[in-house]
Amino acid sequence: MQYDFDKHVERRGTDCLKYDGLFQMLGRSDVMPLWVADMDFETPPFVVRSIEQRLKQRVLGYTLPPASFYKSIINWMERRHSVCLKAEDIHFVPGIVPAVHHAVCAFTEKGDKILIQPPVYHPFAHIIYINERTRVENPLQVVNGRFEMDFDDLEQKLPGCKLMILCNPHNPGGRVWPLDVLQRVAKLCHKHGVKVLSDEIHSDMALRGHCYTPFVNTCPEAREIALTMNAPSKVFNMPGVVVSYCYSLSPTIRERYFTFLDQADVALGNIFSYGCLQACYTEEGEEWLQQMLDYTQGNIKMVESFLGVHCPKIKPMHPEASFLIFLDNREMPFASAEEMREFYLGKAHLYLNEGQTFGKGGEKFMRLNVALPRAELASALQQLQQAYIGIGA
Repeated sequence: MQYDFDKHVERRGTDCLKYDGLFQMLGRSDVMPLWVADMDFETPPFVVRSIEQRLKQRVLGYTLPPASFYKSIINWMERRHSVCLKAEDIHFVPGIVPAVHHAVCAFTEKGDKILIQPPVYHPFAHIIYINERTRVENPLQVVNGRFEMDFDDLEQKLPGCKLMILCNPHNPGGRVWPLDVLQRVAKLCHKHGVKVLSDEIHSDMALRGHCYTPFVNTCPEAREIALTMNAPSKVFNMPGVVVSYCYSLSPTIRERYFTFLDQADVALGNIFSYGCLQACYTEEGEEWLQQMLDYTQGNIKMVESFLGVHCPKIKPMHPEASFLIFLDNREMPFASAEEMREFYLGKAHLYLNEGQTFGKGGEKFMRLNVALPRAELASALQQLQQAYIGIGA
């Protein structure tokens, strides 16, 4: 069927973080929220049907993950990404961020070194901090408008680390890491005895012309050191359901992490989670996914074209995956982060994620969410243009 991504969905007044949470933070309603990474598209009808079907039972009791939950993941990962899994390789996790937190606790002790690659998804650094681990940074470099890894720096900093947290594809830069890059990471980490926690929640959102490679598929060394996190919640716009999973092809990693999860009593999902995942990981889900990606890619092209003509000093980092664009403001006349914030929020009336929250290298960037109806995105760009003209950039 044909899905309508131009349809406006009124989300204000529904206790959603993106709109109502923003109003609570700012105390104003004249700001367009283009920040937190959920979509303004309707959640797919097959997800809603799954919830409705479950409600017919009339008892919302404790619910076990059925065999069909694991089978759906196995089939999806093999069909789309050539990852061969068995049920015992997979474990439910209550969200990617909690899963990363549990992994840090399971595999490291206080004071242990954990490596991340900023600018990167900001909860990584926070989890390291609150658990009293030592953060080691291997900053990404902007080369020809996209992020590249600094392998000389990586090899110097890996020795002594217990864990590396990898973002594949990368958030906020949208980089789909190539096979050869991931192989180098795997071989270096294996050489230095470093486990890799790979956050691959954006994996199903690789855009046309780009091929996502699962970290475990890069080389034999990767299979021995990797714990991968994934979920349908981001790509099918149902983060409120909270359904995620992890997998590992290493018996040692599975034994330690899965046991930790079970002992922490986080092995069970909410009653709707298993059915929602199964509804997504089907041919119907693939059809919706491809239409959503095509529409989103159209939005990305619109942003890039518009900025190139009307706001040429704001340089979008072309995303290879996802619906997020990292905007480079280094040519803009901002003397401070406060000036950049005032431009976007005070003058353009747009609320984006500030790049500095993602760590070193993100200071002059803003992250823009383009997963919204095109007419609404056009209005946001017009607001940005007026602010741009207003400061004489």
